[in-house]
Amino acid sequence: MNLRLIAAKVLTRVVADGQSLTAALEQALQPVESAQDRALVQALCYGVCRHYHRLDFILTRLLEKPLKDIHIRLLILVGLYQLGYMRIKAHAAVSETVGAAGRKPWAKGLVNALLRRYLREKDACEQAADENPSARWSHPDWIIDKIRRDWPEQAEACLLANNLQPPLVLRVNLARISRQAYGDLLAARGMAAEALAFCAGALILDKPVPVELLPGFADGLVSVQDAAAQMAAGLLDAQPGQRVLDMCAAPGGKTAHILEMQPQLKEMVAIDIDSDRLRRVQDNLQRLRLQAKTIVGDASNPRDWWDGQWFDRILVDAPCSALGVIRRHPDIKLLRRAEDIDALKAQQRAILHAAWSLLAPGGQLLYATCSVLQEENEQQVLSFLAGRPDASELPIAAAWGVAGAVGRQILAGDAGMDGFYYALLRKA
Repeated sequence: MNLRLIAAKVLTRVVADGQSLTAALEQALQPVESAQDRALVQALCYGVCRHYHRLDFILTRLLEKPLKDIHIRLLILVGLYQLGYMRIKAHAAVSETVGAAGRKPWAKGLVNALLRRYLREKDACEQAADENPSARWSHPDWIIDKIRRDWPEQAEACLLANNLQPPLVLRVNLARISRQAYGDLLAARGMAAEALAFCAGALILDKPVPVELLPGFADGLVSVQDAAAQMAAGLLDAQPGQRVLDMCAAPGGKTAHILEMQPQLKEMVAIDIDSDRLRRVQDNLQRLRLQAKTIVGDASNPRDWWDGQWFDRILVDAPCSALGVIRRHPDIKLLRRAEDIDALKAQQRAILHAAWSLLAPGGQLLYATCSVLQEENEQQVLSFLAGRPDASELPIAAAWGVAGAVGRQILAGDAGMDGFYYALLRKA
């Protein structure tokens, strides 16, 4: 079983077929029994996606004529990633990658020649890549341009953060155990973790581990959730006896966190348009011993599922470009297109207006995205406020992120967090 071949096949599904990296890996890793082998395939695939634009630039520079075979092209990128970023010995990386070319003699020779040429010309290749913006930051030009436009002073730090491996962040179930006590459980197993002062339940592990190794994970003592996403439940501030709606709820981390923070709700409703993803919400709730009403439905068309009763609190976790979570899902840089943004903005607008129609007078709505683009965030909310005289902003005073014209933005890498946006609105 050649692990580089498996990685190249996964990457082909992503680049050529448009499949998500998560789905492609899940399918490809089923026959791989060794945990160490699985980890290597994942590292290769995530690494190539993370540095794709730089690696592809270097490959194009090494080639004397275009290479049309996408599978072999991606296999060479797997080889270049090993040579440029991993601690695998060069001769082993070259040998195993050449071996993955299979029954194509021409491909074996080409892979071998290109990887060895890279080793000879590495400094020149890397210098040339540094002089090309897309290769230097390993992002498509359109993402670089939009981030620079919106965040000129923070753009380079944000782009750099997108290419780093993210930490494993835990959300301690404070309804069941204190953060200090859970930290002690981790320490007893030799796992070091750091607490975030501005996020009550967050612990950042020094070294990522499989979730099954986390003490009490199966019993609901802890969940995996980035600190930026953990802000939602506190900002929503649900009170006893209230009816709460989480729109676009999958995979359910925020739904569960709301229930952990406020177990005395009248009702918690979670809706998502994807039935498979909604099952993940149900699985998470079951593991955490929490209950919510889950509904498969279109958030922009509540007439098909709403029972006519107002909600006191609504979380709109809007579909977005996800440019704030690239470090966790580097395939976003390969799958997302500039032309997707207008369609997402229209979807966000429709969902936001639909949610507002379900909110009780005096109620509060929290608009959230995992994007760093102002057109999806503060511009979207400002436009909404301009057309709704019954809507007003509730300012968010916090020690995290930066205040915008409305709402608050976290950029990728801020205090080790993912990129996120929040705006809190009140209905008159």
